[in-house]
Amino acid sequence: MQRRGRKKVEHPETAQRILAAAEQVFAERGLAGARTDEIARAAGANKAMLYYYYGDKRRLHRAVLENLLRQLFQTIGAVMLDDARPRERLVAFVNGYFDFRAAHPNYPRLLQRMMMESPGEARWIAREYFRPGHRRLCRVIEEGMARGEFRQVDPDQTVITLIGMMAFYFACAPVQSEILQKDMLGPRAVAARKRAVLDFLTHGLFRSQARAS
Repeated sequence: MQRRGRKKVEHPETAQRILAAAEQVFAERGLAGARTDEIARAAGANKAMLYYYYGDKRRLHRAVLENLLRQLFQTIGAVMLDDARPRERLVAFVNGYFDFRAAHPNYPRLLQRMMMESPGEARWIAREYFRPGHRRLCRVIEEGMARGEFRQVDPDQTVITLIGMMAFYFACAPVQSEILQKDMLGPRAVAARKRAVLDFLTHGLFRSQARAS
């Protein structure tokens, strides 16, 4: 079933240029402040092509978000293998999440603006993407507890804690950069944060016999 907000494209290079330009403009100005002529100009296209591929500004905004979310879940899905142990799947999730967030700096700005400007859109995204992801992580945690790899925890709360440890870091990186006087989105800083999250999991969730090197 084709998702709302996206039209079938016949010239994907032009459509991708529009999508990339829209991502940058929406991240900087939000849905309300973005202008389609600015997006078209940045993409090297005309407004008619923008409307042809994406319908209108709101549908283009959704297409930008869905494009990023698909990439996020594809990145995680490629490494979070169903036949791996629960511990290995959680570690793979953290690695995949960090890889995606480090490569897509516009993602947190787009999400924050969407939640402030378009609560209905935020609820739709939550139902369509984040709820299934949350449930999958809960199942991994439940399996890990059943197998004795994880200590007994509330799966929902543990998922919220895990996502919070990572999402907050990227969302507040500009402020943290000022506090610590270094670029918190630089490769070394991001790698250090990932190690800290994995260390927290190792000592806060994984049982001692599951702490494989």
